[in-house]
Parts: sequence; C-alpha cells; structure tokens
Amino acid sequence: MISHKIKEAIKEYSEELTELRRKLHSEPELSWEEENTTRFVCEYLENLGISYRRTEPTGVIAEIRGGKPGKTVALRGDMDALSVEQLDKELPYASREDGKMHACGHDAHTAMLLIAAKALNESKDELPGNVRLLFQPAEEVAEGAKALVKQGAVEGVDNVFGIHIWSQMPTHKVSCPPGPSFASADLFKVSFKGRGGHGAMPEDCIDAAIVASSFVMNVQSVISRTIDPQQGAVLTVGKMVVGTRFNVIAENAVIEGTVRCFDPATRDHIEKQLAHYAEHVAAIYGATADVEYIRGTQAVINDEASARLVQSVAAEAFGEDVLHNEKPTMGGEDFSYYLDEVPGSFALVGSGNPDKDTQWAHHHGRFNIDEDALATGAELYAQYAWAYLNGE
Repeated sequence: MISHKIKEAIKEYSEELTELRRKLHSEPELSWEEENTTRFVCEYLENLGISYRRTEPTGVIAEIRGGKPGKTVALRGDMDALSVEQLDKELPYASREDGKMHACGHDAHTAMLLIAAKALNESKDELPGNVRLLFQPAEEVAEGAKALVKQGAVEGVDNVFGIHIWSQMPTHKVSCPPGPSFASADLFKVSFKGRGGHGAMPEDCIDAAIVASSFVMNVQSVISRTIDPQQGAVLTVGKMVVGTRFNVIAENAVIEGTVRCFDPATRDHIEKQLAHYAEHVAAIYGATADVEYIRGTQAVINDEASARLVQSVAAEAFGEDVLHNEKPTMGGEDFSYYLDEVPGSFALVGSGNPDKDTQWAHHHGRFNIDEDALATGAELYAQYAWAYLNGE
C-alpha cells in the first residue's frame, strides 16, 4: 500500500523539513496577510517544477500530474498564524514579529506539505492520477477554506485529506477515526435594551444588567434540559458589555458567545432556543432583545472509507502502535468546507512531548511542537495520496 521510495525521500529531507518549519515559525503572518508565506511557497514549488497558481488575496493551489491516468486527491495545509505573543523568546527560531506567533502548528503543516510535495513529485511518473496541493490562508478566522473552494480548489477532486499537528497527543501518534472529529463553531450576539436612569431610582428604569445576567444564568439550560444528553454540545458566553458608570442603571447590554456541536439537528435546535430564551427573558423585565446568530464552520465528519485508509496507511508506514483514538474536540476547523464538497478525512498527528516542553495547549504563548513529528506528518500526507491513487 505504501511507497518505500517516498519513505526514503522523506527520511532524506528530514533536516530540510525542520529548517522549513523553523523559517516559517520565525516569520508568522496573520490571516489574509500571508504574502511572504505565499511567495515562499510559490518559489519552492517553482524550483520543484510543480505547476501552481496563486489564490486571492493569499494562498496557493498547485498540482502534481501523475504519469498515468487516474483520480485526483487533494492535500491541504494551512499557513496563517495567530495574534499571540511568543513567550519562549530564547528559541533560535522564535517569532520575529511582536504579537504574532505560529501558536497552532500551521507552520508545521505548510512545511510538511512542501516536503510531501517534493517526495511525491519525484514519484509522479508512477502516480496513477493527480495530487492537488492546497496551501490555505485564513484558517484561524474560518474563511480560507471557503475562499479556496470558491476559487476552484476541489473542482475535479475525488478525495481530500488534511492533517493537524496535535500537542495533546504523544509524538508520532496518528488519530483519524470515522465520524465526528471537530465540532461546528457558531457565534452569537444578543443585544438587550432596557431603560436607563439614575442608580438611586430603579423604579423608573429597566435594568439591562439584570436582564443580561438573567439570560446568562438561564441559557445553559438550553444544553442541559432541551437537547438529548447523548448529543454533545457547548454554549459559552465569552463576553458581556453592560453599563457606562457606577451610578447609572444600564440601558444596554451586549452578550457574545459561541455554540459548538456535531449534529446538524442539534445545531438548529440550539439556534432557535437561544433566540427563544433571549426574547422571553427580556419580556419578563419589559426589555427587548435582538439576536444575531452567525453560522461558522460545519462539523468535520470523517468519511469512513477515507478514515480507514488513513489508519491502514499509518499502520503500514509507522507500525500498528502508532494508531491512537483521540476523542472528538469541540474546537472548530474550516476543513469542513472541503468535506461539504468531496469525501475525505482529517487526521491528527501527535507532537506532545513533556521532555521537550511541547505539551502546551494550542493558541498558548508557549506552544511548540516536537519536531520529530514533522516527518510523520509529511510522510502521512504523501503516503495517503499514493495509497488513495493506487487503490481500487
């Protein structure tokens, strides 16, 4: 199932792989600002002789055309960094940009996909089909995948595969179970309007602070009392802005939060119930409520055949003990937009190693990866493409 030529190539390029990741880590760019990263990817692909085109405003779609007819499989690696200050400034490859950092592993994803492309390109004459390479911007704002789909990223594609480095799993472990992997991620904003006035005269007012507080205390029962307890869901109020001064009863309050779940029907139900609760809580106090519900990413649901192929490839390439069954996360991933169009799967590759201090959570200022995981990810990208195209 796997290619030993690809395995040897990844091993040969392991030092270059680390160098690529460190370069990218030291030069982070935020979502939709990945100009230098895009330019670097284009130059690297050009040197390999791989055809590509830039997407707008950033990002790259490339294609390795096999020497034999067949299907097309897409491999995706995201490129953007976060507005996070790197705390490990003594690292030789620490971020050179104040307040910007690759705190989620996208530098690793880009580097792994570049080396996978290099290895696959050397075997292209033997490939029965094509490999499309998606170097995606703006994953952190859940916009990049949708933009690439609109620009033809999966036109003519039969299957799509992505990887995320995962610090919560031991280095080298690979997890890709069929079914839910990442949750849908929605935003909501509730604006309450009461009637302001003097803090000493509450009888003349409708206190928006009381209304908003009541909503926050009661809305959790949407999860605990109105949905099937076997359907996982999270509703979090992350921000509340209310009032202007200590002795003024607030006229306005604004609440913002997020909803995460895996089941589409549960998602619909929570959206309706959230509006229902806001309107009725406001009515109790004589206030009004305006609810804005913004659907973000879909849930990432791994296609069974694709996920099983990932598991088989990983087991053959690295040994059976590499397989890990990581439970689904309530985190969001815009890889879901590709899966809306074509079947595929999204794998996690462990990079957590307490001995190397790489067990920090994603988006933390001390996030780092065990670079021994890079070769695992690069080979998994390439071997998956090889196995899929050579499958029945």
